[in-house]
Amino acid sequence: MADEKNAAQFAPPAGAEAAPKAASASSEEGKRRKGKLHFKPSKRMKANEQKATKEPMEAASAMAAVKRFDGTKFNQAVDVVFHLGIDTKQADQLVRGSVSLPKGIGKTKRVVAFCTSDQVAAAKAAGAVEAGGQDLVSKIEKGWFEFDVAVASPDMMREISKLGRVLGPKGLMPSPKAGTVTKDVVEAVADYSAGKVEYRADKGGNVHATIGKMSFPEGDLLENFEHLLKTIEDAKPASVKHNYIKSISISGTMTPGIRIKYSDAAAAATA
Repeated sequence: MADEKNAAQFAPPAGAEAAPKAASASSEEGKRRKGKLHFKPSKRMKANEQKATKEPMEAASAMAAVKRFDGTKFNQAVDVVFHLGIDTKQADQLVRGSVSLPKGIGKTKRVVAFCTSDQVAAAKAAGAVEAGGQDLVSKIEKGWFEFDVAVASPDMMREISKLGRVLGPKGLMPSPKAGTVTKDVVEAVADYSAGKVEYRADKGGNVHATIGKMSFPEGDLLENFEHLLKTIEDAKPASVKHNYIKSISISGTMTPGIRIKYSDAAAAATA
C-alpha cells in the first residue's frame, strides 16, 4: 500500500504527456535562435542568388546588376559598404564625416536642432522636427527619441553634454567631425532634412552608407556612388599608407551583395 501511495504521489498530472512536445518545441526555438536551424529560402531569394556573381564588377555594371535582382513590394534602399584597412583603435585612423550626394538618397530625415531661442523659428522653418536649448535637452532626457539626426551650434555643446550617455550609443550625439556641430545650424538642418549622408567606420573598419533607391536610374546611383567614393578616398588618414580601401560591395535591402572593382593604385594615379 505504501508503494502505491508513493507511486500516486509522484505520478505525473493529467495532460503531462504533452510536456515532452512542449520541451521539444522549446528546444527547436532555442536552436533557431542560435542559428542551428535554417529557414527555407524563398523563390525570390533563390532566383537572386543564381543571378549573383562572385567576381568583382566595374561600378557602372554593378549599378545595373543590383537593379536586375527580383524586387520586393517596397522600394528598397541601395547600400554600399567600404571595407577599410584602418586600425579603429587608433584615434588618428578614425574615418567619419558627412556628405550631400548629388542625386539625394530618396528619403528625408527627422532632424532636431540644439540652438538658442533666436534660431528656433528659422531651424523649424528649415525642416527641424524640434528645436531649442534646455527644453529640448529635458524632452530627450525624458525618453523622446523621434529623430534621426541631431545638429547643434558650438555654444550649445556644454548644455547637451549631459546627453552623451543616451545619444552616444545611438550614434545621435552631435560631433564636429561629423559636421553636426556647426555655426550655421539652419543650413545644417536643411542639408540633413534633405538626406545628407553621415558616414562612420565601425569597429571592423566598415563604412556603411545609402546611395539611393532601387527606383533611381542607374546613372543617378553611379553618380552618387562615385561622389561618395571620392569623399571616402579624401578622408584617408595620413597614417594609413597602403591598402586603404580593401573592398567595396553594393546591395539592395533584400538582395545579395555585388563586389565592385577597385584599386588603390588606380586611385593614387588619378588623385
